[in-house]
Amino acid sequence: MISQSRDSQRWVVEYQVDDGPSRYYLYDRADRRAKLLFTADAELAAQKLARMRSVMIAARDGLELASYYTLPVGSDADADGLPDAPLPTVLLVHGGPWERDTWGFSPEHQWLANRGYAVLSVNFRGSSGFTKSFLNAGDHEMGRKMHEDLLDAVGWAVDWRIADPARVAIMGASYGGYAALVGLTVTPETFACGVDIVGPSNLETLLQSFPPYWGATRLRFLTRWGDPNTEEGRKLLRERSPLHRVAAIQRPLLIGQGANDVRVKQQESDQIVAAMQDKRLPVTYVLYPDEGHGFARPENRISFLGITEAFLARCLGGPYQPIGDDFHDASLIVKTGAEHVPGLSEALRAAGKP
Repeated sequence: MISQSRDSQRWVVEYQVDDGPSRYYLYDRADRRAKLLFTADAELAAQKLARMRSVMIAARDGLELASYYTLPVGSDADADGLPDAPLPTVLLVHGGPWERDTWGFSPEHQWLANRGYAVLSVNFRGSSGFTKSFLNAGDHEMGRKMHEDLLDAVGWAVDWRIADPARVAIMGASYGGYAALVGLTVTPETFACGVDIVGPSNLETLLQSFPPYWGATRLRFLTRWGDPNTEEGRKLLRERSPLHRVAAIQRPLLIGQGANDVRVKQQESDQIVAAMQDKRLPVTYVLYPDEGHGFARPENRISFLGITEAFLARCLGGPYQPIGDDFHDASLIVKTGAEHVPGLSEALRAAGKP
């Protein structure tokens, strides 16, 4: 319910679905009738979109992981929730990490499914919205059991012939970006490629860079991740930092960063890119001078999505829309690695971008 009359006899109700935009109704309690007011996006509602399915996946220690997956339209002829053949897959990892994925309409799932990918989102241990014990099970488990949960979900998708094991990408923002870096460094042969958006590469420098007014937030990280002011904490944070495992990387990596990010500062991306360059490992690094923790301007979002789908096409073999004019009014600077993304160098020259 979105709103109601003073006497509570008429309600404005939002009806959410997984394969289209929300619809809004005026519900009259007296005659029990609902009248459609409008659809949030009528043009989008006219399209045939993909369904999101819910599944409980058991982790290796028995913990139940509430997860969601989406298959491309037309890939499941008998509508049994399994594709006709294993698909290239994107493991889309949520941020936080004390947040959660939910069932419903997801622009990211729809976009990736439209490009021919199965999409899997997992509420790994430490995700919020379940139980306190589930949340606490993630303490000091970043890059370890939290990552194992993601691996177990991918294993489930492979066992059920949803995912092609040779064509699975890992992608996410914030903690999801960190998870992508962990995926390529801790399990370098599992994923075909990774997309890291504003993800930390060094947990020590991450925690040391938090602004002073983040007192309570910083304390939460110190408690759940490790205290860089103690020897034990520094050892834990160093062990779980992808920066110190760069030499293990075998697969392509795309990084997106906002220069004004105060949560995960630019140094987190700069330092892992520098470390990869020192070892002559290919990496594509896209910086947005006017963005913070994520990309807010629509023009910037469109530009990074255009780069990402071309990058995924190279790694996973799916179709992509040529970048074209996706850089119009975007502030992006490709610091390095344009040659690793199909059409990126040409698009940058056409847009007059560095």
